[in-house]
Amino acid sequence: MPEAVHAALPALFVSDLHLKEEEPATVAAFLDFLTGPARGAGSLFILGDLFEYWAGDDDLDAPFNQRVCAALRTLADHGVGVFFIAGNRDLLAGEGFARAAGLQLLADPCRVRFGHGEDAALVLLSHGDALCTDDLAYQAYRRQVRDPAWQAAFLAQPLTARKAFIENLRQQSEAAKREKAVEIMDVNAEAVATLLRAHRYPTLVHGHTHRPARHEHAIDGRHCVRWVLSDWHGRATWLAFDGRHFEAASA
Repeated sequence: MPEAVHAALPALFVSDLHLKEEEPATVAAFLDFLTGPARGAGSLFILGDLFEYWAGDDDLDAPFNQRVCAALRTLADHGVGVFFIAGNRDLLAGEGFARAAGLQLLADPCRVRFGHGEDAALVLLSHGDALCTDDLAYQAYRRQVRDPAWQAAFLAQPLTARKAFIENLRQQSEAAKREKAVEIMDVNAEAVATLLRAHRYPTLVHGHTHRPARHEHAIDGRHCVRWVLSDWHGRATWLAFDGRHFEAASA
């Protein structure tokens, strides 16, 4: 099992912002969040889908992407540790993005330990899409686009071609969602149990499903808690952790 990443408290968790120029209220909420609540944190964890899409790190020159990355770097320069797990919309975010934004890329899933010693809190983080195993078509797509060979071939295409492909894919995805049962797009209980069992029953925090809630699971006689993060629609929503308690908040 990989060593846990160490991070400072208090910690804030966000996901599924889907930032894009066409939704300025959400962008403004994020920038206000970075200069407001996030400034008082020890760590900020972004659990995927920060952007509506990310076509590759060679798109860093786009003014909108520059603006978001500069705001994140300012927070990091202020002394807040910023961490990022790629989602399904921004899975092509790489080291160039990380340098521009002053953040650390994390694997999915990732174990994070807050403090040192046996009593230090351990939290398991994920974007969450890998847990939606009932959606067989999506999981086949996920395996394809996360294959390093596929990504290398895709990134070798011109940026304009990649953006056109992504736009078409987004339209197909929205159409497919309307035809799927809501339950299929949620996490699978056995997939959750398998993940928590493999990581020794920690608290799990994830996004992706856009169904914010606190869930309790009984797994192998252990009591486990799973927090699902909210998506953003014109207002900031986050989960805060002080080392002992989690609390959902918004502004």
